[in-house]
Amino acid sequence: MTLNCNGKILDLHTKKIMGIINISNDSFYDGGRYNSIDKVNIQISNLVSNGADIIDIGAASSKPGSKLIDPRKELDIISDYIIELSNNFKNIHLSIDTYNSNVAEFALSKGFSIINDISAGRYDSNILNIVKDYNSGYVLMHMQGDPETMQENPKYDNVVESIQLFLKTKIQKLQDSGFDNTIIDPGFGFGKSIDDNFKILKDLESFQSLKRPIIVGLSRKSMIYKTLNITPEESLNGTSALNILALERGANILRVHDAKEAFECINLLKKLD
Repeated sequence: MTLNCNGKILDLHTKKIMGIINISNDSFYDGGRYNSIDKVNIQISNLVSNGADIIDIGAASSKPGSKLIDPRKELDIISDYIIELSNNFKNIHLSIDTYNSNVAEFALSKGFSIINDISAGRYDSNILNIVKDYNSGYVLMHMQGDPETMQENPKYDNVVESIQLFLKTKIQKLQDSGFDNTIIDPGFGFGKSIDDNFKILKDLESFQSLKRPIIVGLSRKSMIYKTLNITPEESLNGTSALNILALERGANILRVHDAKEAFECINLLKKLD
């Protein structure tokens, strides 16, 4: 439960918070809010002061219907942010949300410690070589299909078993190659129906059998706002409710837009230990 990520220790004996920074203009909740370095610096400072241990920044939207981004375009958009964050936030873990190996390598070379890859190496297999070379943390996520079409008609015989088999196979391949810094993400909302998402959350504890830290990204997602018939902007209370359930069922890291509320969830749950 302690990972050495590109030379920086991530101690997961206590629950951690990953704060989300999307610099793209079309992210489902915060698109366009953090499209300048000044805005990003302010928001990261807010997230860290409210309890975030990790900052995850990305330039490509992966909301349903979005298209994949060209690697060169992505690096052109995000390289200045990577340099700025590396200089300004040396005492926290910085994560890059990317599926392109050139972006991953640039970030790791500047001191980032975690790669968060929605594709599990499917779009650019060289990303797996990069994380091994730097011995970074690697968030291995399950996604059925691609962002552009993944929510059109997702189907599983057994969603929990399918995800676990996928993750187990990927973990084993990485271990066989000498890499063991994997964090698993069941991929809420990535090629899953609302019912699928709640089945995953209900059985989240079973993912502990994979013996890897578990990251959960429920923040303001459609499983909350469509179930409650509200908007993403109104979904903070629902996010906190489901985050508590995720923590109780074994989540080690909460990936959130709102660090203060996630921090409160973690501290309140500690009182039950």
